[in-house]
Amino acid sequence: MTKGANVGLADLSDDAGTVIASLSWSSTAGDGDADVSVLLLDAGGKVRGDADFFYYNNPAAVDGSVQLLGKTPTDGGSEDRISLDLTAVPEDVERLVVAASRYGGSRFGDLDDLRMTVADRSGEVLLGFSIGDASVESAFIFGELYRRGTEWKYRAVGQGYETGLAGLATDFGIDVDDEGENEAADAVADPGGGEGAATAVESPGAAEPLPAVPAQPGPKTSAAEEQPAVPAPAPKRPRARTAKKKVTLPALATKSLAENDSWRAARLFPASNLKSDKEREVRATSVLLSVMAQVPEFGRRLTAAFGAPAGRMQTFTEVSLPHGETPKRPDGVIRVERAGKLWTALVETKTNGNALKSEQVQNYMDIAARRGYEAVITLSNDVALEGSPLVEVKTDGRRKHKVALWHLSWAEVAHQAQMLIRHEGVGNAAHAWLLQELLHYLQHENSGCHGFQNMGPSWVPVRNGIDEETLSQGDPRAVEVVESWERLIRQVCLRLGGELGQKALPVQRTQRGTTALSRRAAHADRLCEEGRLAAELRVDGSPGTITIVADLRTGKLRTSVEIPVPEGAYPLTSAKRLMRQLAEAPADLHVETLVEGQSGPRGTLERLRPEPGDVLPRDGSRITGFRLSLFKSMGATRGNAETGFIRSVDNAVDRFHSHVIAHLAQAERRTRRTSAPEPGSAPVPAPAGA
Repeated sequence: MTKGANVGLADLSDDAGTVIASLSWSSTAGDGDADVSVLLLDAGGKVRGDADFFYYNNPAAVDGSVQLLGKTPTDGGSEDRISLDLTAVPEDVERLVVAASRYGGSRFGDLDDLRMTVADRSGEVLLGFSIGDASVESAFIFGELYRRGTEWKYRAVGQGYETGLAGLATDFGIDVDDEGENEAADAVADPGGGEGAATAVESPGAAEPLPAVPAQPGPKTSAAEEQPAVPAPAPKRPRARTAKKKVTLPALATKSLAENDSWRAARLFPASNLKSDKEREVRATSVLLSVMAQVPEFGRRLTAAFGAPAGRMQTFTEVSLPHGETPKRPDGVIRVERAGKLWTALVETKTNGNALKSEQVQNYMDIAARRGYEAVITLSNDVALEGSPLVEVKTDGRRKHKVALWHLSWAEVAHQAQMLIRHEGVGNAAHAWLLQELLHYLQHENSGCHGFQNMGPSWVPVRNGIDEETLSQGDPRAVEVVESWERLIRQVCLRLGGELGQKALPVQRTQRGTTALSRRAAHADRLCEEGRLAAELRVDGSPGTITIVADLRTGKLRTSVEIPVPEGAYPLTSAKRLMRQLAEAPADLHVETLVEGQSGPRGTLERLRPEPGDVLPRDGSRITGFRLSLFKSMGATRGNAETGFIRSVDNAVDRFHSHVIAHLAQAERRTRRTSAPEPGSAPVPAPAGA
C-alpha cells in the first residue's frame, strides 16, 4: 500500500474479525530497536481515558481487544506483533492507531525496512505498508484501523514525530507522567534504603505498590567525580497514568516452616513420580491446558498470537476424532467462544526432547480442515526458527477453509508465565498462585518441559571434525549445528527476559535481501574455518550488546560487552570511573582497551584495580571504549539428556549479566539521576509533519 491509501479488511479476508498487526524493521548495525503502542480513539479523535493507551507498561486490554504480543526475531531484525480482536472493540471506539517510538536520541532514519503488515487469524498476510522516508523522527504512526458502519478498514498513515512517544500520545489526549516513570524505574534499580534493602514500587499499570526484588549493592561513588565523563542523560520512556490493579508474586520465597530440607512442600501439580514419556506428555498437556482455561490472562497470552478471539475458553484432553478407519486422539483441544462463534485448535504435545512427527501433525491438519477448526498447535522442547520448520505438512489448496499450523516451545510457555506473575501481574492472587504452581511444575526435573536440551546428532561429529581439522566448508552438519546454536540462544533470551522482566532478543546483523538460510550457511562456513560459534544478545536496559563466543578448538566460552567512552572524556578519568562501576565485579573479569576499533592494553580486574592507568595505551592513542569479558570452560557431555554445553552457555550468560551488566546498568542509572537537567529546561520540538 502507499501512504494515505485505505482498504476494507472484509475485501481481503472472510475471517478478519481478529487480525495480527506486525511492525518490523532491521539494522545493519544490529542495535536497532523500537517500542510499539496502540491507542483507542473515540469519534472526536481522542482517547476515552489513559487506559486506552497500550504500550510496554500496559500491554493488554481487559476485554481482549488489544494485546501486545512482544518481539520475535526475524530473518533480518525483529518484529513486534499485536493481536487486535475487532469484534471486542467497544462501540464508542472509532479508530485504533498503531505506532512505534524510539529513545535515547535514536531516530527511525537509522533503521531499514520499516514496515507494517496485517494478517488474518490463520497467519496469511492481507496487506503491507512500508515507510521509506523516515529521517529524524523518534515516533511514527504506522497505520490505523477505523470503522465505516459495520466494516473495519485500514489506512496507511506514516506520520512522524520528533517529540517521541510523549508528543504523539499528548496529541491524542494522553496524560503522560515522565517523572513518575523515572522515579519508579530508579527505585527498582537502586533502592535508596541501603544495601540489600527492598523497596515498594509501582507495578506496571498498578494502583498500589508491590514489593520489589532487593537490589544488589553497588559501588559507592561520588557524583561529582563521575559527572565530567558522562554525556547528557537519555530521555526516559513516558508512562500513562493508568489505574489497573494487578497482582504479582515476590521473587523471593517466604521463609519455610519445615524442620529440615527433607520436608517437601505440597504441590498442586506433583512431578516427582513421573517415569515414562507418555505419562509426561499426558500430565504436561493437562496441567497446561487447565491453567490456560482458569487464568484468562495466561490463556489469552498464549492463544492471541494464533488468532484466537478474546472470549470464554474451555480446554479438553485425549479427545477422540474420526479419521478414516482409525480415530485419532490429539493430546488436547482448545475452544474459545465469542459472540456465538467458536475458535478451535488441536494440540499435539511432546516432552523430554522427543521430536514432533510429520505424519501425526499432518493427520491433525487434515482433521481440522474437514471439521472447520482454525488451528493446530504443536508444543515441544524445540524452538522454531524462520526457514527451518520443525515438521513438514501439506495443505490442500482446494479447501476454502484454512487451517494454521503454529508452534510453542515449553521455554515460551514458562517465559509467559514468569512475565505475568513476576512483572506484569494477573487479576487476582489465586491466578498468580496457579501460575506459580505451573511454573514450578515446568521447571521440575521430571516434567520433561525444560526447553531445548540437545545440540543434535551433528554436534559430536562437528566438534570432532574441528578438533581433527577435517571439517570442510559446505558440510551440511555444520548448518545443523548452527541451527541448534540459534535455538539455544533464543531460549537463553526467553529465560533471561522472563527473569528480568525485560526484552531480551538475539541480534541479527543482516544486509537487505539476506535470507535466514543464507545467513546460517555463512555462519556454518565460518564455523568450519574458525571453529567458533558466535551470537549477540540485546537486553533492554543493558549498557551494550552482550556477545557470546563458543570456541570449539579451545573449549572456552567468552561472554563480553563493549562500553564506549563518552566523547571528550579524559582517558584516565574514564578508566577510573570504569573501575568504580566494577567494584563488585569478579576479579577474573578481563578488561581490554579499544583503540580506534583495535585491541589495546588488557588485564584482569584484579590487577587493574590498584592501577587503572595500566589499561591506557602508552603511545597516547585515542581510546574508543573498553571490552569486558569473562571466560568459562564449556561442557562436553554427550548424549540425549541436557548437555553440559547447554548448561555452560546458560551459566555463562547468567554470571556475566548478574555480575557485570547489572552493576554497569545500576551505576549508569545512578549517574543519570545526579546529572539530570531540570524539568522543562529544554524546548520540545514540533512534530516532523504529516
